[in-house]
Amino acid sequence: PGATPEPDASQRRAIPSTMIAAKRAALAATRENVASARLAATRGMATKLETPFDPFTPRIPERHPKEHGPGGRHSDAGIKVAVFGAGGFLGRYVCSNLGTNGILGYIGNRGDEFEMRYLKPCFDLGRSRFVFYSPRDRESMAEVIADADIVVNLIGKYYETRAPTTKDTFPYVGMKTNFTFKDCNVDIARTIAELCTEMQVDNLIHVSSLNASEDSASEWARTKWWGEQAVKEAYPWATIIRPAQLVGHEDRFLNWFAKASIMYPAVPLVDGGHALTQPVYVADVADVISKVVDTPEDFEGRTVDVFGPSDYTYKEIGEFVFDITGQTKPLVDVPKSVMQASARVLQFQTLGKGPMITPDLVELWTEDFVPSMTEEEYDAQPQKDKILTMKDFGLAATPIEKIAFDYLHRYRDGGHFVLTEGYQGGGHSSRMFG
Repeated sequence: PGATPEPDASQRRAIPSTMIAAKRAALAATRENVASARLAATRGMATKLETPFDPFTPRIPERHPKEHGPGGRHSDAGIKVAVFGAGGFLGRYVCSNLGTNGILGYIGNRGDEFEMRYLKPCFDLGRSRFVFYSPRDRESMAEVIADADIVVNLIGKYYETRAPTTKDTFPYVGMKTNFTFKDCNVDIARTIAELCTEMQVDNLIHVSSLNASEDSASEWARTKWWGEQAVKEAYPWATIIRPAQLVGHEDRFLNWFAKASIMYPAVPLVDGGHALTQPVYVADVADVISKVVDTPEDFEGRTVDVFGPSDYTYKEIGEFVFDITGQTKPLVDVPKSVMQASARVLQFQTLGKGPMITPDLVELWTEDFVPSMTEEEYDAQPQKDKILTMKDFGLAATPIEKIAFDYLHRYRDGGHFVLTEGYQGGGHSSRMFG
């Protein structure tokens, strides 16, 4: 898809109705007054700073005008947010933040309502609405959006889902692709963006990937890029969030190395694991989305790159994981061609809800998964078309060293209780029993 020219202000504002435009103007005026009062109290200033990208505080600690309740939990923030893909890794953190801020959540659900019951505690009683939809049924997707002020699209898969099907010939059972990369990353994203335009939704937040590129050897990365272009074409003022590889308790990155050490005699590194990656803590990405939800008009048409503070090779990541878990399986250099052949078989072996490795993941692991610019280059961009980072939100990226031990120590033989000295004790760790 080709690049779409940015519409001028008259074209852009002609889309919402008079009622929607009036509501947005009133909301902007309210937030202007709140921001001015906050800054005047904390900095002795009478007016808000001119730039809209100064760090600001989310809704958690205080009660806002037109908000019912004390602010935050047990409150009504007066904002409705529809979330597609809430059942994924990032989705549960986003929902937790939304519920903490007193937001009414409309959660799109492709299966039985009870399959996503773990999201209900994220919201206060009555502050979540679970709606069944099918990605191939446009009307059901519109029911999820309903009267939402903001739509967040988190839908994405690192593998193509398959389902068994019958055949006329022996062995009479085969596999068919249920949703392809194009379906998940392009077509569904375009449909959501088109519905947001048709239904005059105030703001759309689309989550893509830092590695999205039309030139990538990975089909996943290519379709992520095509999805961005489709969203911009259908809803030009969407906010695009592009995170690096996510790490956290439920991740499929650091956990992958630990689980591979249990399942295989050696842990493979594609082409020696020399490609670079700069993983980001999943809660940091959720915090960025929360900041955008708080003042979405400040980030219309913007792209936000979200990445961790340091880059590593995949070999360094594997060694880091084993340093925590105490696992001793060797990290083995495997040529890409050999790994591709193995992945065609291993893709049917699951890691939780997904496969351990796929041919497309092999392609992805041979490419650098890092920001396209240095910190200085991000800062030097002109403000008009600047690609934002966590720094623009007043957020600091969390190092993986601070969080990895919390969920990787469970892979130790006997857990961390079998050691007489702490992980950073500096001395020799001996068994407590034996």
